[in-house]
Amino acid sequence: MRTESGLFIVFEGGDAVGKSTQVRCLVDWLTAQGIPTVQTFEPGDTSVGAIIRRAVLDPATRSLSARTEALLYAADKAQHVAEVVRPALAAGSVVVCDRYVDSMLAYQGAGRVLALEEVERIARWATDDLRPHLTVVLDLDPQQAVAGKLGKDRLESAGDDLHARARAFFVALAEADTEHYLVLPARLPIAEIARRIRERVKLLL
Repeated sequence: MRTESGLFIVFEGGDAVGKSTQVRCLVDWLTAQGIPTVQTFEPGDTSVGAIIRRAVLDPATRSLSARTEALLYAADKAQHVAEVVRPALAAGSVVVCDRYVDSMLAYQGAGRVLALEEVERIARWATDDLRPHLTVVLDLDPQQAVAGKLGKDRLESAGDDLHARARAFFVALAEADTEHYLVLPARLPIAEIARRIRERVKLLL
């Protein structure tokens, strides 16, 4: 279900692939065009979500079960859509979001090896089946990204196998729906990635 008001753009991919940089590039460009834009992220961009973010990412909470983790991410998404995303779309803004449902499917579904259809059912219910108009996937081998990161959070330190499964799932999602996905190699020059994203977004404006 894609809203008729506003435009919903999501950035996905593994940890440390440059999503935050490209989110800022796109938001800066949209703002310069005079287009009302809301920049947001998951998990944590609501007061409730900030509490959830600490719970799921703090290394001290390693004892969380995979199902508990999935439900917490779903709760964050439910509040985020209700409080931030839907109101902004209803106002006609472009919403640019760092992570959304695909991350839950990739990490809690494929990564944690939970039943994907069950995880998706929970995620779609939590978000009232709101789907992005465009999802940009920045693709990179986790060995070249999160593996070398210092000070990893709880999910970043979950192991190479989890991150490899998540990466493969992001790519598979994109390949199955090229109309709504754009996959770009994350190690292209920042300016080139930003240019390709702008060209795709122009078609939707």
